[in-house]
This record gives sequence, structure tokens and C-alpha cells, in this order.
Amino acid sequence: MAADTLTTLATLAGTRLKARHHKLATAESCTGGWVAQAVTAIAGSSDWFERGYVTYSNESKQELLDVKDETLARHGAVSEETAREMALGALRGQAGAAMLAVAITGVAGPSGGTVEKPVGMVCFAWRRTSGAVRSETCRFEGDRESVRRQSVIRALQGVIELLDEAETQD
Repeated sequence: MAADTLTTLATLAGTRLKARHHKLATAESCTGGWVAQAVTAIAGSSDWFERGYVTYSNESKQELLDVKDETLARHGAVSEETAREMALGALRGQAGAAMLAVAITGVAGPSGGTVEKPVGMVCFAWRRTSGAVRSETCRFEGDRESVRRQSVIRALQGVIELLDEAETQD
């Protein structure tokens, strides 16, 4: 996937966010802030990007995004349940500024995978302040860089999809 794909998706997400007068927040683990970097590479992104959280450790997920101990103990850091709480936490921390959040947590590799959660497993959540939430788990192939890049692309695609769904619902 070329860098142009990231630029195209970030530009499209920004255009749609700005048209709806929405701001985006990101909560990232395995992507290390790459979604935030992709969107802030677009000129004018301050009109539609609020802030990003990079929460690599469980402790940072808890401290900054209010991910519950119980969620981490029961489902682990790499789970849709954790991603959903990360997205909610990113919205709560905005004092009403962000209207939409994306969260990403996964196993980028090359190590750290298990039978239940193999390398390339990435969990996503997209949440709007109006209550709409989506989550999914993807399994990506390739090395660490490839898994992370594919994760950023899927995260941005999901932002666009959620905005499109909101347009038909509002």
C-alpha cells in the first residue's frame, strides 16, 4: 500500500469531518500514533483533528482512556472490548470537542503473538458521541511495517464509513 493511499484516505476523512463540523480523536496502541500522523500531514487538519493518544502499555490505556482493569483481565489489551473502551475514553477526554474517535490495538509483530491472538491480529473501534459504535477484528499479513500500515488504512476507511453511515441516519 502506497503512502498515497494514506494521503488520499486522510484527505477524504478530513473533508467529510470538516463538512459535518466534526473533530476526530485517535487512540492508538500498535500503530504508535501513525493515524494521527497521517491526518496531521494534511494541511488544514487543525479544523477537524482534535488530538491523539498513544497508549502502548495497559497502564496508559487505563490512565489516559479509562480502560477498565476488568476488561483487560477478561479480554486482554488486544480485543474489540478494549478498543471500544479506548474509543470511548478518547471522546470523554475531549470535553466535548471531538465528535468521533477511532481506536486501534493489536499484535504488529514480529513477536508477541499467541495461538488465540496471532501476529497480524488488530482490533478496531469507531465511536461517535451520539452513541454509534462499531468494532471489528482484522488479520493482516506481512511484516511489522505492513501490519501497521494496513491498520492505519483500515482505521481511516472506518472513519469514512462511520461518517457515511451518520449522513444517512442524521
